[in-house]
Amino acid sequence: MATINLLVNGRVIAAESGSSVAAAMLSSGITTFRTSVSGEPRAPLCGMGICFECRVTIEGQDHARSCQITVQDGMVITT
Repeated sequence: MATINLLVNGRVIAAESGSSVAAAMLSSGITTFRTSVSGEPRAPLCGMGICFECRVTIEGQDHARSCQITVQDGMVITT
């Protein structure tokens, strides 16, 4: 598979083409995807779009489920 680059919180990370955004972020050592209303760090739990713990902002779209979205070269992601 080809390697592509993503921009996560201003940091360039490499990802395998065809992988999910969540998988790419976790592979790069990013373990906090969002913060709960009480301030607790949250990360993917189910990996299939049911739990909503993997929500991030992708290309300006808030609350995107990162485990359901395939990476694209140059994608901009904010946690």
